[in-house]
Amino acid sequence: MHQQIVNPTESESSPDSRLSVSVWENVMREAVRTSRAAPRNVTLKTYQQALGIAHRLIEQPPPGRADDCVAALVVSHHNLADLHAERGDIDSAAEHFCRAHETLICLFLDDRADRSLQQAALRHSRETHIALLNHLRVHGAHPLVTRALGAGGLALSAAQPIPH
Repeated sequence: MHQQIVNPTESESSPDSRLSVSVWENVMREAVRTSRAAPRNVTLKTYQQALGIAHRLIEQPPPGRADDCVAALVVSHHNLADLHAERGDIDSAAEHFCRAHETLICLFLDDRADRSLQQAALRHSRETHIALLNHLRVHGAHPLVTRALGAGGLALSAAQPIPH
């Protein structure tokens, strides 16, 4: 499973910001722990809870934690994708890999988004792109994955035109 790495030296200016990221980290640790011992439905619910927290973190990132918030979203989607793939539900796995990638591309292109979130989204989109390619390699062609890769490539080339 994908593990989140948080930079402990990043400053956290308010107790609420620390709590939000910390809550996600604690839920993710619980999900990883339950994946080893608990029934799969418990693990699924815990990963879904972590994903919900990650979405809220993206909506209101604590100061100085944009990268951690984007990473939390990616890790949450990828862990859910891995769990679905382990269950043999390749379509749901593909959907989570695609949602992670598409969310980051949209965030990068959103002019209303904080610049630090946009930059973090662009950096982490490499990971989501590679995850989509790995999914294709392991499971073969999937229309959602093909669409996400194509849309992401078009969106990024339109956002960063190559000079002639």
